[in-house]
Amino acid sequence: MSHMPAKELGPALGSGLLSFPVTHFDADLAFDEPAYRDHIGWLAQYDVAGLFAAGGTGEGFSLTPDEIDRVVRAAVGETAGRIPVVAPATAGTAAAVAQARAAEAAGADGILLLPPYLVEANADGLVEHVAAVCAATSLGVIFYSRANAVCDDVTVARMADRCPNLIGFKDGVGNIEMMTRIFARLGDRLTYIGGLPTAEAFALPYTELGVTTYSSAIFNFIPEFALDFYAAVRARDQAAVYGYLRDFVIPYLDIRDRKPGYAVSIIKAGLAAVGRPPGPVRPPLTDLTDSEFADLSALVDTVTALKIA
Repeated sequence: MSHMPAKELGPALGSGLLSFPVTHFDADLAFDEPAYRDHIGWLAQYDVAGLFAAGGTGEGFSLTPDEIDRVVRAAVGETAGRIPVVAPATAGTAAAVAQARAAEAAGADGILLLPPYLVEANADGLVEHVAAVCAATSLGVIFYSRANAVCDDVTVARMADRCPNLIGFKDGVGNIEMMTRIFARLGDRLTYIGGLPTAEAFALPYTELGVTTYSSAIFNFIPEFALDFYAAVRARDQAAVYGYLRDFVIPYLDIRDRKPGYAVSIIKAGLAAVGRPPGPVRPPLTDLTDSEFADLSALVDTVTALKIA
């Protein structure tokens, strides 16, 4: 099965906006593959640089290994080589290695290596964790720095030296100094991805830190808006970016921040608001209330009328 070579994956992902699709469930919370495939086909019509299956927005944390494999295979099948597909690897080292191998067998083009489950680890342990996953696959691997896997510039450099197929660094922390240190130390050795929740809120300042792309969850339900926002960020059009932030993104964040876990729930609600319902979220997440959904729907209705001065 043909995969994008690891050395080509980083530049490819860094060249445009990244899609993090939700995972569709039916009323019984089972994976709804036909609905998911329909969604992937819809998103694949747009000009994005990569699709991350079963990631955070895709509730990968709520999926079994078998379900993750089904989701990844569905995404690979539906995109049919048009867009690079990146699969997740998470939990402990042995589980992450198994997931990376399964993703390669499923036809994915890369791996997003999420933090190991629960355990706190020091820098030496994280380097060994990354090295084990990278050694288990020929695919390009992106390290996701957040939660219990936050790394400084020296540690990231050690990872890059050990692992030729470590091709990306996704930041989920928002430490400006550390991002500056990492880019200053490694330069274009890695591709840098903005990975904070609702990354649009951080996208403009992050461009000055060498971050050329980010994970867009809102692309799920307002793809044209998400792409227009990304274009404004890349053009460093501050007036346009702050207009979009003021008129949509910040009011959206106000709804998202009402309860923990809504960073995912609100995306599924957004899809329902545009007539493409993806089913509920799985516990421990909860769906938006009826009043919150009404607020979001009213906000989504404003998107097509946005006029940026």
